[in-house]
Amino acid sequence: MQNVSLSDILISVRVFKNKWFYRWARGGGVSDSVLLAAAAEIAAGKVEANLGGYLFKKRLPRPGSGKSGGYRTIVGYRKPNSERIIFLYAFSKNAKSNISDKEESALSLAAEAFVSATDTQVSKLLAEGSIWEVQYE
Repeated sequence: MQNVSLSDILISVRVFKNKWFYRWARGGGVSDSVLLAAAAEIAAGKVEANLGGYLFKKRLPRPGSGKSGGYRTIVGYRKPNSERIIFLYAFSKNAKSNISDKEESALSLAAEAFVSATDTQVSKLLAEGSIWEVQYE
């Protein structure tokens, strides 16, 4: 099997975070490089749970430790051939065991709208500051 790098997997996938997630990641010290590594795993099909529709659960390591004591993130993605992944929500395992049905429903609607959006709509969201594109560091 051929080795595939992070940049190879993400070459055609743009990675975003919504406003809530942007603030959460900044406050928790979660870097864009961690998000890009997680996005590469998501694009490769390595997720902890498929929540249905366009929602997936993915673990992130806590800065300075591993994934087992880290965070759970909810991402929007249309597999297997989406051009976009968006990080929507996160929580620590010790603070919350899972999202509620109501949260899942709302996040599912947001994920579906985002992955189905046109490039023009995504550009408008970026310009408004509603989403941020994850940057290669």
